[in-house]
Amino acid sequence: MLFDPFPFAKPFLHALEPEDAHELTLCALETGLVPGQPVADDPILATTLFGRALTNPVGLAAGFDKNARVHGQMAAHGFGFVEIGGVTPRPQRGNPRPRVFRLPAENAVINRMGFPNDGAEIVERRLARGRRPSIGFGINLASNADSADPADDFVQLVRRFAPHADYLTLDISCPNTANGQVFLDPAQLADLLARLSAIDWSESDALPSAGPARRAPALVAKLSPDLDDGLLERIVATLIEARISGIVVANTTLERPPELRGINAREPGGLSGPPLFAASTAMLARVRDLTGGRVPLIGVGGISSGADAYAKVRAGASAVQLYTALIYEGTALVTSIKRELAQRLRSDGFTSVAEAAQAVIT
Repeated sequence: MLFDPFPFAKPFLHALEPEDAHELTLCALETGLVPGQPVADDPILATTLFGRALTNPVGLAAGFDKNARVHGQMAAHGFGFVEIGGVTPRPQRGNPRPRVFRLPAENAVINRMGFPNDGAEIVERRLARGRRPSIGFGINLASNADSADPADDFVQLVRRFAPHADYLTLDISCPNTANGQVFLDPAQLADLLARLSAIDWSESDALPSAGPARRAPALVAKLSPDLDDGLLERIVATLIEARISGIVVANTTLERPPELRGINAREPGGLSGPPLFAASTAMLARVRDLTGGRVPLIGVGGISSGADAYAKVRAGASAVQLYTALIYEGTALVTSIKRELAQRLRSDGFTSVAEAAQAVIT
């Protein structure tokens, strides 16, 4: 068994302001000070996402590596894929600090970051300098908070980052910026998707391949867990009509379960972690019903065990993502989740993640 230093480092990290602790974590990952995890995955976990073969379906959610600093290292920590960002066209400071708050009684977090990032030019420069990750790779895209044309922001970003990733996530559901949720209006969403579909990739110099091999990148939309069912139906219908490549369910929530405890429980911002699990998983199952299994779904929100990951798969997820749980458990959690997920798949008679995701619970 590999030595896990996180239990010893956690008291020190949690004594720091959350953003300072996160910066220290990123520095440790950059310099190779965080021990890796086993990377030989159980064959039952092998799957495919947006045309990319993955050795396992457990991904690192957007927000952890906003500026493409450690994405290349995450394969060594057991992830099957990683999503960086959110990235905006221009550099953005985000909201004033403090803007991240731990809720240790629930292993949860509230954040109102507001997409702070180095901007598309610097992030792309980092990606161009390094190797493409050996695992699946996505980039989360967002509009600048002060943009006069948020749709054009997404068009710029999709054009710029198309050559760099297996998929691009349109983050249309962030609750913490002025333009974070404008495309939850189905009419504006339809206009955005029409502008993206109008890009002529056959003549674009953004893609490295030539001739008929050129194709649009896989586009994925990230939804809010706070949508009422009527609006959710309209948004999913809009996405399906536009032939979206996939859907991420779900972002952080503005809802506050009454059982939340601690001095930070009523801080404004998006709540993540276990209190989000039930609602995001129910929404995932609803989106699976609405899509009829026509597009891959990524389940995110409150995963902190293999049982949680399995519940997302059984609700229709082709793959899952986590972030908040790493703050409380460290990267050894990835190995634990994969081990338990494989056990549960076999116990229920499934031969693959895809088979379990496609089997409707009756």
